[in-house]
Amino acid sequence: MEIYLVRHTTPNIEKGICYGQSDLGVTDTFESEVLKIHSQIPINKIKKIYCSPLQRCKILAKTFGIPTVFDDKLKELDFGDWELIAWDDIPSDDLNPWMEDFVNVQVPNGESYIMLQKRMVAFYNSLDHSSSDSIVVIAHAGPIRALLSYVRQIELKDSFNIKINYGDVIKI
Repeated sequence: MEIYLVRHTTPNIEKGICYGQSDLGVTDTFESEVLKIHSQIPINKIKKIYCSPLQRCKILAKTFGIPTVFDDKLKELDFGDWELIAWDDIPSDDLNPWMEDFVNVQVPNGESYIMLQKRMVAFYNSLDHSSSDSIVVIAHAGPIRALLSYVRQIELKDSFNIKINYGDVIKI
C-alpha cells in the first residue's frame, strides 16, 4: 500500500494563535497550494482519501474528486482551553509543564501528544496494508508527525524535528 500523507494548506488565522481542532478556513493561496499538492500525487492511482473532518482538510479533499472517508482520528491535537488563544497569553503555570513534557502532559480540557499518537496508530492499524491500493491521508502536522514517529520508530519527543509545511506531501 502506498500512503500519501498530506498536510492541509495554509489556514486563515493570524500567526501566534494556538489552534488545533478549531475549524478554520484557508487563505487565498489555496489554489496555488492545491496545484503543488496535486503535482506530487499520482491521482489516477488513488482509490480512496481519508481526511480529517476539519474544514481546512475537507476543502482540500474535495479538489481530488475521489471518494473520501472523514475520520475524527485524523484531527489535530485538541488544545482544549488554549484553542484560539495567543500562545503568549496562555498562563505560564499551564504552559510550562506542557512545554517541558508535551508528550505526556495533557492540555487543560484537551489532549496530550501521546493520546494523539494512540488515535493515529489506531487509524494506521485499521488500514488494509496488504492492499496494492494507493491512498491519500489529509491531516494536520501533529497527527502526521505522530504517525511518522510510529512508522519510522522515532521517539515521540523527537518528532518535532520532522519538518512539515502547509501543503507538504510525504509518501510512506
